[in-house]
Formats: sequence, C-alpha cells, structure tokens
Amino acid sequence: MADICVKCGLPKELCVCKIIDQETQKIEVFVEKRKFGKSITVISGITNNAKDLASQLKSKLACGGTFKNGHIELQGNHKARVKVILLQLGYSEEQIEII
Repeated sequence: MADICVKCGLPKELCVCKIIDQETQKIEVFVEKRKFGKSITVISGITNNAKDLASQLKSKLACGGTFKNGHIELQGNHKARVKVILLQLGYSEEQIEII
C-alpha cells in the first residue's frame, strides 16, 4: 500500500504539496551595506530547501554566502542575476520582488 501525504491526501508519488508551497512563496531580494562598505545580497521568503538553494546560488554566482535567520545572504550585489537564476529554477516572475 502506498504512503499517503498528510497535507493533500494523495499518494506520495502524486503529492503536489511542494509545488503548491513553492508557488505561494513571496521572495524579496535586496542589497544591504555592511561593514567597510561591503554589499550583501539578501534573499528572504524562501522556506523550502533554502540551504540547497543557497548552495546552488553560491556556485552559479561564484561568490560566498550563507543561510541564516531564515534568509540567504550572498557576498556582493547580485540582484539582477539572482532573479534570472530563480526564474530558471521554476519560481515565477510574480513571486520575486526586487527592492
């Protein structure tokens, strides 16, 4: 007997909870100035697989960064490039807000 998802009630093979959760997220991308004039790109609002996404962004943007306090921090100003990468990863244009 197949396992049943607790949220949607569908079998695990047909479960769409992750897709629905991804579509309902509101992602904000903005740049902060830190010590010594360094720029940090902050991505907030991502709840699913945020650590994996941080790792993918760091490798694609060739920069350092971290996931902490519920948001992703990338070294440098990468606002425009982050939006393009998020669109390639399946997030919609309406979900992403560049501040």
